[in-house]
Amino acid sequence: MKYIFITGGVVSGLGKGITAASLGRLLKNRGYKVTIQKFDPYINVDPGTMNPCEHGEVFVTNDGAETDLDLGHYERFIDENLCKNSSVSMGQIYSSVIEKERKGTYLGKTIQVIPHITNEIKERIYSFEKTDTDIAIVELGGTVGDMEGLALIEAIRQVGLEKDLDDVCYIHVTLLPYISGSKEIKSKPTQHSVKELQSFGIKPDILVARADDHIPLEMKKKIALFCNVRPENVIENLTADTLYEVPLLLEQNGLARAVCKKLRLEKEEPKNEDWIELTKKIKKCKGEVRIAIVGKYVKLEDSYLSVVESLRHGGYANSVNVKIGFIDSEKITEENVKEKLEKYQGILVPGGFGNRGIDGKIIAIKYARENKIPFLGICLGMQMAVVEFSRNVLGIKDANSAELDDKTKNPVIHIMEEQKKITDKGGTMRLGAYPCIIKKGTLAHKLYNKDEISERHRHRYEYNNGYKKQLEEKGLICSGTSPNGELVEIVEYKDHPFFIAGQFHPEFQSRPDKPAPLFVGLIEAAKKIN
Repeated sequence: MKYIFITGGVVSGLGKGITAASLGRLLKNRGYKVTIQKFDPYINVDPGTMNPCEHGEVFVTNDGAETDLDLGHYERFIDENLCKNSSVSMGQIYSSVIEKERKGTYLGKTIQVIPHITNEIKERIYSFEKTDTDIAIVELGGTVGDMEGLALIEAIRQVGLEKDLDDVCYIHVTLLPYISGSKEIKSKPTQHSVKELQSFGIKPDILVARADDHIPLEMKKKIALFCNVRPENVIENLTADTLYEVPLLLEQNGLARAVCKKLRLEKEEPKNEDWIELTKKIKKCKGEVRIAIVGKYVKLEDSYLSVVESLRHGGYANSVNVKIGFIDSEKITEENVKEKLEKYQGILVPGGFGNRGIDGKIIAIKYARENKIPFLGICLGMQMAVVEFSRNVLGIKDANSAELDDKTKNPVIHIMEEQKKITDKGGTMRLGAYPCIIKKGTLAHKLYNKDEISERHRHRYEYNNGYKKQLEEKGLICSGTSPNGELVEIVEYKDHPFFIAGQFHPEFQSRPDKPAPLFVGLIEAAKKIN
């Protein structure tokens, strides 16, 4: 078992997650079984109840874990389904240690950060030794020196002592700022960041330096000298034309070779041909399709990160570039909806929670339905499509979701019976992958070309089957259900060129080279709109 630890310094947002994901792909292309794990220093147990506008999207794994958005990058790059243990917060660590203390596991010992918290962290890291994984890449959130992340740094230092030297590699991602006044790249922030890391007992083996321009050889030598690493292990990480080009750029700059040398990995020759073809395909995309994402968390685009990437994947499959507009659903009214949406060839209403911005979503869905604009609804977007259709086609003017109005007389969307008694917000949802049976002869079946699929969920409320007959008679058919037929998973409007919505989140399983069918279909339909 080999371990690669990735830390960050100077500033946040340098792309540790993309670096980890890219390295994972390069090592997988060498024939190794790779997994990636993210440790976040915040005290929240998971991102599930965190504000998307503060933390970004919540990514959901097959086994139902609500995780950091970096896991989405990991899965899209290495094309492996990750698990609950792939995303660990300090809240989980402290909760576990306190629970063990309450049960007497520690036999009355005084509970301390060292060894109890650090041992708990290492236990999560070492858990992959029970699997067929060859290499575990572990990314630490935050930057070196952050108070809340000190226990994480100490734990990975201990791993370096407990494992053979050839089995552990430390990579530090840092920044080389360019000062326009003097027209110089400055290495001092990197030097200070490495010095900080060394003060905690960790000597980085490889530096990945983010820069806006190529790093001169003399600068690499200077960094190597002052940071105590070899010059060939100072890896340039430039901004790429496309996100999926980053692994190839890091390959060219020697990151994977440096890692293979440090870990004494025998399979050094990469097989990057498929990834090279993918990047060529991306660059050959011509023309433009404009898609509107109508949501309530548009202040931070990372709130819809997987949706954005999946739209781009759909574009790759259709050899077209996708231009995305983020439309604040709170600002959409009956009077301005045409002005806000008429320039778009497709409309997507994503998931979310709560009342805010709901009216704007419903108005946008109505506009898409009535004007034959290709539409895709996801989770809450699917539920609001049912509400809109019930109000404006069936004439049930007070139709609503019980989540938004628990006193509505017509809850076309209602909560699952078994969930009504649960009060813990983190425990009331249908989370993770569930099977779906698709009805033949439908748009859904045409897109998936399968009778049964599996998609990931994150929601509390469900389609109310009491209204199914009325809805289907008017054209909003249920084209996908749970195997027992009780839970509606997909609805579509048959009198429309492309109007489909899923109770699940198809964006969580989309890959650049294996795009989610619903997104491929949306872009294909949008291409036909003038």
